[in-house]
Amino acid sequence: MIATISQQDAATDLVASYLKTIIKQGFTGDTDASYATRITASTDNSIYQQLPQSVIFPKTEKDIQIALQTAAQDPYLSLTFGPRGGGTGTNGQSLTPGIVVDLSRYMREILEINPEEGWVRVQTGVIKDQLNDFLRPYGFFFAPDLSTSNRATIGGMVNTDASGQGSLVYGKTSDHVLGLTTYLIDGTQMSTTPIEIDKAKLIAEQNTTIGKLYATVLDICLSERDVILAKFPRLNRFLTGYDLEHVLSDDLQTFDMSRLITGSEGSLGIVTEAKLNITPIAEFKTLINIKYDSFDSALRHSPFLVAARATSVETVDSKVLNLAREDIIWHSVSDLITDVPNKDMQGLNMVEFNAVSPDDIKDKVESLCALLDDCVAQQKNGVIGYQLTSSKADILKIYAMRKKSVGLLGSVKGAQKPLAFAEDTAVPPENLADYIVEFRALLDSHNLQYGMFGHVDAGVLHVRPALDMCDPEQEKLLRVISDDVVKLTAKYGGLMWGEHGKGYRSEYAPEFFGEHLFKQLRLIKSAFDPNNRINPGKICTPIESKDSLVSVDDQKRAWFDRQISVDVKTSFNNAMTCNGNGICFNYDENSPMCPSYKVTGDRRNSPKGRASLMREWLRLQEAKEIDLIEVEKELNKGEVITWWERFQHSRDKKKGVYDFSHEVKASMDECLACKACTTACPIKVDVPTFRSRFLNYYHSYYARPLKDYLVGNIEASAPLMAKFSSVINPIVKTKLVNSLIKKSVGYVDTPVLSSPRLTKRISKTHEFNFAQLSGLPPKQQSEYVLIVQDPFTSFYEAELVESFIKIISALGKKPILLPFKPNGKPQHVKGFLNEFKITAKNAATFLNSLSEINAPLVGLDASLVMCYRDEYNSILADERGEFEVLLAHEWLATQSFKALANKIDSDITFTLLSHCTETTALPKAANVWQTIFTDLGLKLNTTTTGCCGMAGTYGHEAQNQKNSRALYEMSWQGVVEKNKPEQLLATGFSCRSQVKRYEKFKPKHPIELLANKLSNSI
Repeated sequence: MIATISQQDAATDLVASYLKTIIKQGFTGDTDASYATRITASTDNSIYQQLPQSVIFPKTEKDIQIALQTAAQDPYLSLTFGPRGGGTGTNGQSLTPGIVVDLSRYMREILEINPEEGWVRVQTGVIKDQLNDFLRPYGFFFAPDLSTSNRATIGGMVNTDASGQGSLVYGKTSDHVLGLTTYLIDGTQMSTTPIEIDKAKLIAEQNTTIGKLYATVLDICLSERDVILAKFPRLNRFLTGYDLEHVLSDDLQTFDMSRLITGSEGSLGIVTEAKLNITPIAEFKTLINIKYDSFDSALRHSPFLVAARATSVETVDSKVLNLAREDIIWHSVSDLITDVPNKDMQGLNMVEFNAVSPDDIKDKVESLCALLDDCVAQQKNGVIGYQLTSSKADILKIYAMRKKSVGLLGSVKGAQKPLAFAEDTAVPPENLADYIVEFRALLDSHNLQYGMFGHVDAGVLHVRPALDMCDPEQEKLLRVISDDVVKLTAKYGGLMWGEHGKGYRSEYAPEFFGEHLFKQLRLIKSAFDPNNRINPGKICTPIESKDSLVSVDDQKRAWFDRQISVDVKTSFNNAMTCNGNGICFNYDENSPMCPSYKVTGDRRNSPKGRASLMREWLRLQEAKEIDLIEVEKELNKGEVITWWERFQHSRDKKKGVYDFSHEVKASMDECLACKACTTACPIKVDVPTFRSRFLNYYHSYYARPLKDYLVGNIEASAPLMAKFSSVINPIVKTKLVNSLIKKSVGYVDTPVLSSPRLTKRISKTHEFNFAQLSGLPPKQQSEYVLIVQDPFTSFYEAELVESFIKIISALGKKPILLPFKPNGKPQHVKGFLNEFKITAKNAATFLNSLSEINAPLVGLDASLVMCYRDEYNSILADERGEFEVLLAHEWLATQSFKALANKIDSDITFTLLSHCTETTALPKAANVWQTIFTDLGLKLNTTTTGCCGMAGTYGHEAQNQKNSRALYEMSWQGVVEKNKPEQLLATGFSCRSQVKRYEKFKPKHPIELLANKLSNSI
């Protein structure tokens, strides 16, 4: 039996009182103390996990001021706060045991731009790529370039003083900050910009909160200047938190408090607004991908590349390259990073030159290429080849692959995963190769695997040793390696934290700074936050505080994970392996990943969020001594509790009896089951699969809504309804029936059945006769095409099947319509897993029985065809068999159109909108359609869009109408409005239905268009 989850660790009464109070005081944002939201905010992109007391999502600066001013009064003086942006940090800076202040949901406005003076003013929840998309039309960009740029916020960049690719030229975030607005722990607003030091001294004389801060900082920075300069390293990636050196200009004439706050990791206040200088876009770019026989060769060659006056030099090792080859990203770069014949590429340096004038690049590129040619010819420096591109689009593709390296390392097989804990070390570039030799020897001495990539021009290399944190002994090894890396970086004149800040590595700060200088940091913390209430434990503690710094030994995600049995973790691997890299928070609205997060802005509704909730749900089940593997076996046999027990549990749910399962269910209900996460995520987190399993468990305990049964049985009911379409359609179209369906079932916009039905549209010659086909010689069988039916096209879009039959015939083949066999996808979506397995077995048995016929199996709906490939493999395993169902474009790509090309005449340029499942699972599908159209003498444009918002039944559910429409408007509407109805083509049934719902016309499938164009020749 599945037991209920008792209420978990509810927020304290004090926090609940605080949240009510700030709302009364006028807080306009969201407050959330639910366990699900707290769990989602308990992790970031690090190995640590810290459960907060609640999360608040301010909409305005006034909200933040209200929150802090209220907390400055009794009885709330014990509450602590942690600001949070994108949650992409690798060292736990945004984790807190107190109240999370999340600026990423609402505070995302770009407030002002001044192109003439070269600056922009933004709220700190603005995402890096969002800002650059805004700046591009003005000819500018915000220079620090992070691998997480499509989800990292400006606030996070400011607080960690982030840098990235090209920092040798463009520097760090602090080099671009012109001013900040920061709210101190008591709610005081502080605006900081560079000012003359005399003016700073006048402010320091004022008996105000800000005056006292200026006095403290001025005194320390001036009196300790020589000590600071002696200790702070002379590196491109200079010290983060607190940057005492750069508060004062080199000539001591300018004072800038912003330099102290930048890199302070949210420990001094909450930064709400930033004024940033912006850089003119260098229109002319050339990227040279240099291939090496070893990673050591790539590292040792990098100083020569820097000397060639390159803008940036990035590197990846063979491990990262090989992981990229297995990912969806590789299809976009495979022709740009080709293998060298008879050579083994073990390292890659990506050298970029850019300039505002082509003349500024030409000589540099030609000089370097000449040197590289000599290296290849003379077999010097380990160079085995290189490729050059000046295409901006291609350069972006390569950098997209490089940026995905972080996530790709987490996708390695096995329990040991490359982890971020000592992976942003910085040493002088000339020391890098020797330093890495020792670093490798250290890791090799512990028999560890690892991947490497980074910014060799700045001496920064990301090294991620593979450890299994669920193994207590390997967790101890993390401490050993961390300690040794601190010593190693010191030996080579560098830093353990060269790019990603301290966070849980703050305990090493006293050792680095020394007792005297570290005391000065503590004095600054005391002035800003005397009671240690803003991101406590990070960087340092107030001078009088007895609080400890956070430690590399603090609670990690693995502490929770190891409470789950190995069998369950293995079984739910698609949820357990999420490493928090957060690519599912992608800012780009045209990215198919992840529609439910994009439209809600709620991280519970993201693959990372759902994976976090699922892990916690598994842990809580384990705590109840529930063997989920055994329960699933029982479920596959039928009932595990009586209908009366289920009724009682459902009644308890209606009464409000708490069960964490309900919070998990609410998140799963928002999933569109589009499967983008299964390919777009570098870890391949598979939400639809573990969602189905969860729903299977959940509804064995709680009653299902009627709509689930209707969807789960659509493949059984549709054939019967299709026979009476002429009677059913007029009834379904009436307002009364639509209203009844909405109220009783919760469905809207019920699709209309095809009339006349498919069987009335096709010829007898197209009907399936197994005996006749199997009796033909293999060569004659190959002239046939076997059409695999699906419920959507066969019963709701019979004209599409009819069109495909026409195209097959026009190509000289013989179409055969197979008998309709339920696929089971609707059952899987709704968690009817026992029923789905039976359906899948029946379908697989039938399709495998056709294997002796030498004819291709072709289906028309992407989601159902992909179900044969994915879900069937999961649920049937070895029982699936060897059958293969192609999609229409995959089969058409094998055909010749020469005989038909001159029979088509059209001046129209068509635009193709692709089904999101197809886009992510088959990224080259749109290009295949483009080739087919070109071969037929037709013009086809492809465009990048996200989810249309329909996604099977999601868009038909009454509760999803607002989000469904928002998704359509977000991604599809603009493209649809730019094209005439006759120009638009769409491959997804749900996509075509969505356009019809909002635009009152239905785009054609490419097959329909081609059939129409070929009609005169058929």
